[in-house]
Amino acid sequence: MRFTKMHGLGNDYIYVNCFEEKVEDPVELARIVSNRHKGIGADGLVLISPSQTADVQMRIFNIDGSEAEMCGNGIRCVAKYVYEHKLAAGGEAFSVPGQGPCPTSLNIETCNGILTVGLITDSDNKVEQVCVNMGQPILNPTDIPVDLPGEKIVEEAIEIFGEDLLMTCVSMGNPHAIFFCDDVNAIELKKIGPAIENYHLFPNRTNVHFVQVDTPTEFTMRTWERGSGITLACGTGACACAVATVLTGRGERVCTAHLPGGDLYLNWSEEDNCVYMTGPAVEVFEGDWPAK
Repeated sequence: MRFTKMHGLGNDYIYVNCFEEKVEDPVELARIVSNRHKGIGADGLVLISPSQTADVQMRIFNIDGSEAEMCGNGIRCVAKYVYEHKLAAGGEAFSVPGQGPCPTSLNIETCNGILTVGLITDSDNKVEQVCVNMGQPILNPTDIPVDLPGEKIVEEAIEIFGEDLLMTCVSMGNPHAIFFCDDVNAIELKKIGPAIENYHLFPNRTNVHFVQVDTPTEFTMRTWERGSGITLACGTGACACAVATVLTGRGERVCTAHLPGGDLYLNWSEEDNCVYMTGPAVEVFEGDWPAK
């Protein structure tokens, strides 16, 4: 099986071109190839397949084999792969509110619907940056889902290890729990992350983020990713955190997220209520995984 290792800000996945390859058991394959000691090493597995409704389809499987609804860093890498490997030619220019047009666009089918991405290429026609229309944030607790009443969850207290933490919940097609703090580096993420991920209020578990607001237009975040653990970046999480800074009055709609792996540029547009995320995608290497 031919594979490509790619990453978005260090959030790395193994990508398989299912236009050419066949994956019988993606759940088991994700567990095996993601292992950083006995496999290739990654935060998960992404399958790029033909789509009946878009240019391509992507499916994401975490380290533990669970399938994720969406991955912001992953979709940027899929866009780069599809364009540079000529799986799709790309469509008309994609307009980004407050940023202007990207010359080329792609439509990618995900478990969160069809998302449009804009490609920014260099002089060699290689993709340098990808802007994704991540869609409108979901705030209704039932739809996130989180088992709490009300129209939205903003700074709701939950008890973790005997301490009350104020939680804001947002879905970007997948669930996120956001907690604001003074110093993200002081958080024992390896301890507290899994406790919140598996907290009884989240029927589908949740991604966990701690956020330090630096200025109204910048914040620093750390992530415990559902099904994968600590990761260097989470694109959907950065979008959710941007929404949470606005909901709690801490930040502005256009902002920069500082993640351990690098920066993402975000715009929760008042024009269409969608969150736009711009960031890099990098192809690391290709290889062959022996068939079982």
